[in-house]
This record gives sequence, structure tokens and C-alpha cells, in this order.
Amino acid sequence: MNASLRILAWLLALALVALPIVAVLNGWVGAERWPLSRLQVSGDFKRVSAEQLRQVVLPYARRGFFAVRLQDAQDAIERLPWVESARVRKRWPDVLEVRVVEHRPFARWGADRMLSEQGRIFALPNELRDVALPHLAGPDAKAADVVALYNTSRALFAPVGLPVQGVALDARGSWSLALGNGVQVVVGRDDARARLERFARVLPQLLQPGQPPLARADLRYTNGFTVAWVPESKEPSKEPGKEKKPAAPAQPARHAALADPPSHRESPLFSLPHSRFSISGSKT
Repeated sequence: MNASLRILAWLLALALVALPIVAVLNGWVGAERWPLSRLQVSGDFKRVSAEQLRQVVLPYARRGFFAVRLQDAQDAIERLPWVESARVRKRWPDVLEVRVVEHRPFARWGADRMLSEQGRIFALPNELRDVALPHLAGPDAKAADVVALYNTSRALFAPVGLPVQGVALDARGSWSLALGNGVQVVVGRDDARARLERFARVLPQLLQPGQPPLARADLRYTNGFTVAWVPESKEPSKEPGKEKKPAAPAQPARHAALADPPSHRESPLFSLPHSRFSISGSKT
């Protein structure tokens, strides 16, 4: 019994000593005791201002050095339109350090978003609506695949001097391209790279002087592809008394050869005159 009383007495004494210490420490590390009064910002950014960052982190900095929630402050900064990532740290006694990485636009993504160089999708800023960038589209989860085919296409068509203006992947998994000269290329679902390589090998012949301008190309064939020409138009007669004659429809090229048709799901529906080119020995 005496031993129990002695233990209880020691506990009471310890509590009497500890409580004032806890109270002092609580006041010492309180929110208003050590306010964060300086903000240091670093990073290669142009579109996010220091004033924007200050306004965002100010509510968190007021909590004090020991009470500030760094993750909450970081999340708030990353919600700014141009911020891709942020890192927030505190440095004794009153400094809040913020490092910001901005989005670097790589391409338009769909109708109203952008794709950064790091592969992140973000809202389209108003100042970039008229900027000439490649136009990519597809399911968000397939952004890396779309970029990969875009880079492949650029390399394939660069030798003929044609930039790739757009690459799209639809919900069925079918690919299509837009080239810099206005040609629309339907690639299809299977073996996109092989089909593009085959088309790129023949494209210089189709772009030779004297050839009618291309409008579309359909690569969804086993061993060939079809091309649609822009219809020829004739200038109206300037001589009086002569009526304008209707332009004759463009005819398929004489050297066109029949290729194996694509599957019924992807049958080409060209309204323009078109030709079919067969490439023997090529595989898709």
C-alpha cells in the first residue's frame, strides 16, 4: 500500500511539473508566435507572377513556422492555371521557399485543352488560343500513344517537307492525320506505323509537278492505299459571247492499280475522284 501511494505521489508531482512546460511550449510554437514573413520563389517560369504566389500562400504562412501545412500550400499553388508542379519548404526562422515548374505547351489537346511537354493535360489559356501548335486528340489515357505517333509521323514526312499538323485517335482506336499541305490521311486501327511508312515512300511521286493536288489518302488497305485528288477547276472564258463550259471531273491516274479493300467497318467514302495504288511485297 505504501508503495502504491509513493508511485501516485510521483505521478502527481510529474504532472505538476509537466503541465506548465507544455503550456509554455504550446505558446512558444503557436500560430502567431513565429510568423513566416518572407517568401522566396525559384524556378523557370514566365506566366506565373510572384504576386499570384504570394496571394495563394499568404493564408498558410500566417499560421506560423511550426503550424504551417506545407502540403496544403503546395496543393493550392498547383491549382494555378499555368503551374505544373510546385514544392514548398520552410526555412528557419521565417522563410517560406516555393519552387514552381510551369507547363510548357507542346500541342493542343482536343477542343479546349493543352498538352504539356511533360505529357500533362491542362486547360487552354486564352493567350494560347491563336498560337500555332500541333492539334492532337484522343482519350486522355492514350496521350502518350498519340504523341508517339505524332513524333513518328513528323520523322516520316520531314524528308518531303511536310509538317504534321494534327494526329487524332478516335474512340474505336482508329488513327487519322492532317498534313501541312491540307491532306487528310486516314490510317485506321492496325499497324499505323507500317501504313504510314508505306505511304511516305510513295508520297514524293504523288507530289511531283504536274500532279493534281492531293485531298485525302486512305491507308486502310492490306497492300496499298487510295488517294483522292482535288477536283480540277477551269477559269471562265473571258471572250464575249462564249458560255462557260462545266469543268470535266478529274479522272483517276492511269497507273492506278486496284488494291485489296479494307474491312467493311472502315470502307472509304470519298466523294472526290480517287485512285488506288497497290504496293507489292509490302506488309502492314
